[in-house]
Amino acid sequence: MCQVLIMSKLQSFVNLYQDLNRTAMKAIIIDDEKRARSLLSNILADWCPQVTAVLEAANLQEGVALIREKRPQIVFLDVEMPQQLGVEIFDYFDRDEINFDIAFTTAYSDYAVTAFEMN
Repeated sequence: MCQVLIMSKLQSFVNLYQDLNRTAMKAIIIDDEKRARSLLSNILADWCPQVTAVLEAANLQEGVALIREKRPQIVFLDVEMPQQLGVEIFDYFDRDEINFDIAFTTAYSDYAVTAFEMN
């Protein structure tokens, strides 16, 4: 039930984004856990056909390089990774460079609150 709710919310988010932009979407998943990246990639493939390209990075530095090169519309970003916290992404970009949406992902409820506060 929970997984269906998550997929439904994810699909609603992607549908809303596409309605606003009327384009196919590129997404980048930044997560240190390969299994989590695969799961989210599969969810996007199954539930969000508007996402036409999904790229993956195992850490924040790789993710920043991919963002600069591929220019995604959305980044799914793990909040807690071994070398850096996902919220440190803001150290790599000036405000005017962040022309993509960020969806923080986490298994830890405490980090979810922090991510929402950073908006």
